Amino acid sequence: MKASDTDQQLVQRAQRGDLRAFDLLVLKYQGRIAALVSRYVFDPGEVEDVTQEAFIKAYRALDKFRGDSAFYTWLYRIAANAAKNHLVARSRRPGADATVEDAEGYDEAGALAEGSSPEALAMGDELAAVLQQALDNLPDELRAALMLRELEGLSYDDIADVLGCPVGTVRSRIFRAREAVDQRVREQMSGESGFR
Repeated sequence: MKASDTDQQLVQRAQRGDLRAFDLLVLKYQGRIAALVSRYVFDPGEVEDVTQEAFIKAYRALDKFRGDSAFYTWLYRIAANAAKNHLVARSRRPGADATVEDAEGYDEAGALAEGSSPEALAMGDELAAVLQQALDNLPDELRAALMLRELEGLSYDDIADVLGCPVGTVRSRIFRAREAVDQRVREQMSGESGFR
């Protein structure tokens, strides 16, 4: 039995009024949905609120889910829209992923791990900042396609479902996003930072 079969069965049970079935879907996807929301909303309390709002909206619209796409793809679309609507209500522009610290350079106590020099960590931090800036500067449609592919690991078909565009457009957007990020990183790392 595939995960999508299980999701479909849980959805069908939830559509018939089985609240436990929907609870299982929430438990399965709440971490991934919260991670998605946190790429738009940076306050942890707001992330929690928007994640909950997304599941409430999904539950209320469950009768409209027909299984044409995977349940997660459908839920992802609802959550992304909830996050964007939250930001519009707050008059803020959606951002890309928050910069993630390079945890591999530190041990559990927060000290430098063996083999990680301060220079290497500083260079990694600078690269992460340049990469984040390059992602932030992408147009929304390019950033969304790239994030869905690289961070969520969605297939091109699923990304097309989420974004509501043809697969060829998805491929083009991801290619253009990768090119723009690569060019920006190369320019920054060879020019301003002194790395050559």
